[in-house]
Amino acid sequence: MIELYESQRAMRNMRRAAMQRGVVAVLDVGTSKIACLVLRFDGSDRLRETEGVGALAGQAGFRVIGAATTRSRGVRYGEITTMAETERAIRTALQAAQKMANIRVDHVIACFSGAEPRSYGLAGQVSLEASTVSEQDISRVLSSCDVPDFGEGREVLHAQPVNFALDHRSGLDDPRGQLGQDLAVDMHMLTVDGAAIQNLAHCVKRCDLELAGLASSAYVSGISALVEDEQELGAACIDMGGGSAGVSIFMKKHMIYADSVRIGGEHVTGDISMGLQVPHATAERIKTFYGGVVATGMDDREMIEIGGETGDWEHDRRTVSRAELIGIMRPRVEEILEEVRARLDAAGFQHLPSQQIVLTGGGSQIPGLDGLATRILGQQVRLGRPLRVHGLPQAATGAGFASAVGMCLFAANPQDEWWDFEIPVDRYPARSLKRAVKWFKDNW
Repeated sequence: MIELYESQRAMRNMRRAAMQRGVVAVLDVGTSKIACLVLRFDGSDRLRETEGVGALAGQAGFRVIGAATTRSRGVRYGEITTMAETERAIRTALQAAQKMANIRVDHVIACFSGAEPRSYGLAGQVSLEASTVSEQDISRVLSSCDVPDFGEGREVLHAQPVNFALDHRSGLDDPRGQLGQDLAVDMHMLTVDGAAIQNLAHCVKRCDLELAGLASSAYVSGISALVEDEQELGAACIDMGGGSAGVSIFMKKHMIYADSVRIGGEHVTGDISMGLQVPHATAERIKTFYGGVVATGMDDREMIEIGGETGDWEHDRRTVSRAELIGIMRPRVEEILEEVRARLDAAGFQHLPSQQIVLTGGGSQIPGLDGLATRILGQQVRLGRPLRVHGLPQAATGAGFASAVGMCLFAANPQDEWWDFEIPVDRYPARSLKRAVKWFKDNW
């Protein structure tokens, strides 16, 4: 725990150094693609380090000066399985982005999905030594949180204060300088499988890069795909990737819950490949061009040429109706959405004042998905594209780039985390708090 605290702090310092040099790369290591964006920070915003707790609104002064994506290799369910292949893919994306930016990059901030995330809601309370809240008091109240015993081999990826209360006034973003006697905090902590983090860190090192930060892609997708009102009033972001679907719930501009479902778009492609007995690449093409989840009367008559290179003429000129293709795709998509529904129910999503759900990620582009999702997940479902950021090429503005764009916002405006404060390191007790959603029930 102490080593982790120190390594997170070291990454924060490295990010600061990269910002001062003015260039940093963000890397989205996914199951189906690896995306790399190179950001340049201008001087005005560069040195304005996180002044307030959770300064996510607004865009810091940066622009994207390089962008590249390549097919991912050696990654399954969002976790690295073959180090050498993933390293090659990362190098390919990074070199192309550096070439476009015409600059060499040493520091990278990476995000990944999978790794079995688990959310905890923690609470702490202290009495103030003076009548006004100081930086020291914030450190003390954060260290008074009861940290659960989250088990061997797991590491804390995010630990963010999501709500402060001073005496009986709750819902404070930043209580520093305010008057009162008792300060309480609610903190959201996200732990992941430690091996997945170590593999990614090792892979980045093998590419001769310094790791200046790590984030969960469920979190950064939410930052870029949810509009400000949704982040404020409460919304869930479902990032449908190739190997997994990330689930995050935001409230009062903070992530208060995250999870992931180990099924994604690649599984749909796999079903098509098996169902139609075609190679994986052909199945992906058919899914992209003709896929869907809602069949109409027309789809029985619309025939799709499968094509192939087996040399068997009869086999290679088969056709299949679009209705059959939808019949193969729909059960798997329904399974993903049912799993997401179960995760949202477990988080207590129904207690939120707003039930908005936003679908993003490459897998969200299947025609008819929003209608099917509305039926399975509840009323208000919309498809989300990432925010527009300066200099982003047109090719990188689609839903598949939600987490890459979110990483830019995360790099420019990181929310305060536990390790940004000088916390006495001997304070690590172990008592679990069941739910990451308790505090907003009290606050509404």
